[in-house]
Amino acid sequence: MRSEPVQTTPEFPPGTRIQPADCDTHGEFEQKIFLVIGRELKTGCPECSRIAQEATDESERQSKALMLRMAMERKLGSALIPKRFACKTFEGYVATTAEQHKALNTCRRYAGEFSQIAESGRCLLLLGKPGTGKTHLSVAIAHEIMARSSATAVYRTVGAVLQAIRATYDRTSAQSESQILSSLVSPSLLVLDEIGVSKEKPSDFELTTLFAIINGRYEEQRPTVIVSNLDAKALPAAIGERCADRLREGGVIVIPFEWESQRGKEGF
Repeated sequence: MRSEPVQTTPEFPPGTRIQPADCDTHGEFEQKIFLVIGRELKTGCPECSRIAQEATDESERQSKALMLRMAMERKLGSALIPKRFACKTFEGYVATTAEQHKALNTCRRYAGEFSQIAESGRCLLLLGKPGTGKTHLSVAIAHEIMARSSATAVYRTVGAVLQAIRATYDRTSAQSESQILSSLVSPSLLVLDEIGVSKEKPSDFELTTLFAIINGRYEEQRPTVIVSNLDAKALPAAIGERCADRLREGGVIVIPFEWESQRGKEGF
């Protein structure tokens, strides 16, 4: 890069001069010279600086995108969503009837307004016939809130929870009962599936465990999504009236799934 005789100009702050200079790549440009603590600092080619800044910005964007992807992968991993439902989204839910469209739109709205819902702990019940897409939509809610916010979500079946807690009674278990319960109370959203699957009356152990989870989330004002093949009238008998009362507080949203099973069809 060559330099030519320096010229002063009144267009810049005192102590600043400009001189013509030449960039090997981009040709001639005006070079500014600043006097800082007795030393001269010279600017480089503005086009080279622009290209370097764009490269830096792109690198930062890629780094940020990578961090977001890694954070999302960690969230999805901790969500414990089964492989079969890992890709279930609102876009993949096939709604052909008015009732199905209503269910889809209500779940979309619940996810879209989750920041407000999280403040009140308002719960959502997806109740009705098997094979109607309840689990699909509940998982879609979890995916949506994790993708669009810092919220966390966990999906668990009641059977898996009970089995995990029973395993803690073995002295070789790596987890304690309190740790398992804490992992279900602390997430921003809990999806609790397969409630009332058994035809038998729930045991005291099952009712006590469900109450510990639902009441724990109720006290922390954290919303819970309940998924069950039972209807609204039969649900309290499966979870206990105390649990049902906690879920109702704050204006619980109930979506009935009364159409025929769509299992085996695309979208479910």
